[in-house]
Amino acid sequence: MMGMALTTACSSDDDDNNVTPQPEPVVPVETYHYDLTVTVGKHGGMASTETHLTMSVDSLSNPNQTVNFEGNGIEITDYTIENIYDKKYMYQVPVSGDRFTKLQIKNNQLKVVRERPFANNTFVPRKYTHAWINDSTLIIMGANGDANKVIWTKLNTNNMTIINEGELALSLVEGYETFTTSGLLTYRQSDKKLFYFYYGKKGSGRKATKEPFFHVAVINPETMAVEKDIINKEASEMQGSAYGELMQNFMFFDDNDNLYLSTFSTVDEKNIGRLLRIKKGQYDFEAGYNAFPDAKGKIVSVLYIGNNKALAYSGDAEVGTSIQDQAYYYSIVDLTAKTATPIQFNGSALPYSAGSFSQRAVYNAGEKKAYFGISNADGETVYVYDVATGNVKKGLSIAPGYYFDQIRLVQNDN
Repeated sequence: MMGMALTTACSSDDDDNNVTPQPEPVVPVETYHYDLTVTVGKHGGMASTETHLTMSVDSLSNPNQTVNFEGNGIEITDYTIENIYDKKYMYQVPVSGDRFTKLQIKNNQLKVVRERPFANNTFVPRKYTHAWINDSTLIIMGANGDANKVIWTKLNTNNMTIINEGELALSLVEGYETFTTSGLLTYRQSDKKLFYFYYGKKGSGRKATKEPFFHVAVINPETMAVEKDIINKEASEMQGSAYGELMQNFMFFDDNDNLYLSTFSTVDEKNIGRLLRIKKGQYDFEAGYNAFPDAKGKIVSVLYIGNNKALAYSGDAEVGTSIQDQAYYYSIVDLTAKTATPIQFNGSALPYSAGSFSQRAVYNAGEKKAYFGISNADGETVYVYDVATGNVKKGLSIAPGYYFDQIRLVQNDN
């Protein structure tokens, strides 16, 4: 029996030697580029009338490179510069205000991939918020034309079909007349819940009376039923209440699926930022938690860069609060220690930057590097922050006459 076993084993080995090895499957390597959007003549903002130009570059790291948009950039006209970004595509409600559009910038040309006319719900360009339920399901949400309801549309972004649409079962608090224009929406993967941040107001424009504290609505994404509607006690207003996250990043999740939100309250007649947290499994903000306790003004944008750290762009209200003021600076926020440390370069604090209504920072997780743009009297310069070492280097510059508006990381269409 032992001989038979050995003979069988030898036969099997011989058969294996005669089999042609199959090659390992080739897994495509994802590569990326950066889309730079600038304004011409001065700093712009959401819905600004300045000319906007966009151009793709392979890298932002070369300190000897100066990008000149003259004759090179794409001028955005029929479509807005405010987009929902996902991998290689952009999604938006265009200037015409009658449809949803899927766009792509390829070979420095803006291409329409697919469009879908509105069905029942209609949205205004720039004035909506969004959340991704999965790679191909996108929810668009915002106040209706009279701002007395919050409407939503669920899209399949593969073919841009409308999956479903409706309105949220939300009621205004007594004494308030309208909902904020867009609010903010996000999706928590761990328990498959949507979080919608909103508030009611009376009157219009800057003179409107707002609720003292904004709401946290928890929504079932399958049925779109509102399961909870909580009035928070930690801050008066969230960033991006009118325009969602079409220009700037105001929210992120850490590695443990804790949710962070940029907010502010009025202190001594100045709007002072707070970076709040809703812990995994919870629905309201953690009492007393503020990851940016020494904010000097609003927190304009935030990006998660891993290892319980975030890159924040914030203002100094004592220096200025307008878009053109050189009053904004970058910090590394330690979400555990609840500290925000201004970024230094060559041992000194980086100079303040002009331009508040913009998203001029991006994080490349593959490289573990954050790229951010500074605008001041010395020009427009990208800086590179190495997350592993904390080192900061200069990157490329932009030619005079053009001003940072957005830096976006975009997957290549290989």
